[in-house]
Amino acid sequence: MSRLTESPAWKALVTHHAAFRGIHMRELFAADPRRNERYTLRAAGLTLDYSKNLLVEATMPLLHALARQQDVPGWIERMFNGSRINSTENRAAFHVALRATTPMLLDGHDVVPSVLRVRAAMRRFTDGVRNGSIVGSTGKALCSVVNIGIGGSDLGPLMATLALTPYRHTRITPYFVSNVDGTHLAEVLKRVQADTTLFIVASKTFTTQETLANATSARRWLIDQLGTEDAVRHHFVALSTNLAATGHFGIDAERVFEFWDWVGGRYSLWSAIGLSLALAIGMDEFEQMLAGANAMDTHFRTTPLESNLPVTLALLGIWYTNFFGARAHAVLPYDQYLARFPAYLQQLEMESNGKSVTRDGEPVDYATCPVVWGEPGTNGQHAFYQLLHQGTPLVPADFIAPVYSHNPMGEHHRLLVANFIAQTEALMRGKTHAEVRSELKAQGLADEALERLLPHKAFSGNRPTNSIVLDRLTPHSLGALIALYEHKVFVQGAVWNINSFDQWGVELGKQLAQRILDEVGDSAASRSGSHDASTSALIRHMLRDSARI
Repeated sequence: MSRLTESPAWKALVTHHAAFRGIHMRELFAADPRRNERYTLRAAGLTLDYSKNLLVEATMPLLHALARQQDVPGWIERMFNGSRINSTENRAAFHVALRATTPMLLDGHDVVPSVLRVRAAMRRFTDGVRNGSIVGSTGKALCSVVNIGIGGSDLGPLMATLALTPYRHTRITPYFVSNVDGTHLAEVLKRVQADTTLFIVASKTFTTQETLANATSARRWLIDQLGTEDAVRHHFVALSTNLAATGHFGIDAERVFEFWDWVGGRYSLWSAIGLSLALAIGMDEFEQMLAGANAMDTHFRTTPLESNLPVTLALLGIWYTNFFGARAHAVLPYDQYLARFPAYLQQLEMESNGKSVTRDGEPVDYATCPVVWGEPGTNGQHAFYQLLHQGTPLVPADFIAPVYSHNPMGEHHRLLVANFIAQTEALMRGKTHAEVRSELKAQGLADEALERLLPHKAFSGNRPTNSIVLDRLTPHSLGALIALYEHKVFVQGAVWNINSFDQWGVELGKQLAQRILDEVGDSAASRSGSHDASTSALIRHMLRDSARI
């Protein structure tokens, strides 16, 4: 057994969990009419109602004891003071410095001036594109912005640009290309004009395989369309630290925006990786998003565990993952602009905490990250909510919604919010056999027909949900919301004693893909038997004609 599962705080929670057999949230609400007041927290413009969770008075204190045992307050301070908490790469995880308003020291050096310098360069460039003083090679204003990246260089800017659609410049249309499947780039190129398109190549090292493949094809297309290699310097910028490679590609040094090795990919939206977003919404609004994240940072760092929003979300997730055996977590935004937020959180959570060894390299004997998934409401209600209500797995869920809509069309938003509220109540309450029997009798059913239908229409309820409410989806509230989940993931990693900031599991597939590509044209290597039978057969079947690559 691990030190964690043998620890006093863990064992106390195991014992406490056993007491929940037979407890229903209906009873908890009936016994405490003010339950929602006791289990509601507010910070940075967000409200978290976590009263519809399997909690009694002793539960949160026991979870807080686990957090203190695992030194969560200490880990928070280590992150904010620039300690190298990403131990396997010997790096700080210092993304909070990207939205800081006070000095942030890394190895005794304040990094904020460098952050502000790059941000000022982003402002000069984005202002120029938006006001038309920076143009393409033919003198036309730039109207299409194509961000070429993958992972954190794509998911964050894509999600945020969609989320903040109401704030976008009317002339500028953003596009995002990530998949190495040529179809992704080809379909975007069909929709843009070369002389009015700006390409952003987002790769810290400028060596990312998928990104460089797409960027190289986009470069070739641009030159073919405009007839000169000189067009590249007018239509390409890079988000990178590799000036030699970007220069060789043809990108002017003043159009290369740097970021730092203490900025992890899935935490990089706040850096120059957010350039596509800043072009779309403007630097003023981009800085409002940074301000929202900073407000959540301040709350996270300075607020006691008992009233700390990220800590509360993290501990609830641990409660269900480790003591109820939940292996999935749903994120359900009731705002169409947040359609890509669940996909963004898939990387943030599963790439961070999808680990099976501790910081010390020892195998864990407890579950770590659940599968994160979701879709916007109300679409999900007509797809997978059946499983949430009556399926065998327990799937805790976060419901997210704004009080006010950017598009107050008729009764649409009232209907949306009514569904948002009703689903959390239905998941909590369920419908008892007695309630179904009464309902069916009122419909005129009786005897055998009633009894046959009854078990199909009853469901247990007692399914946990969090309600996260914001006044309106703005750059500030979006920044706070993203930071809320960033810190939730970090706290869970601290409790589980894992490194939330590396992603070595991503590397093996990349290495093998390159090895296979290298072998395709080498008949001796192809016959060497270095792969299993299935892999060798697939290579022969799908890559035997090297000209098709």
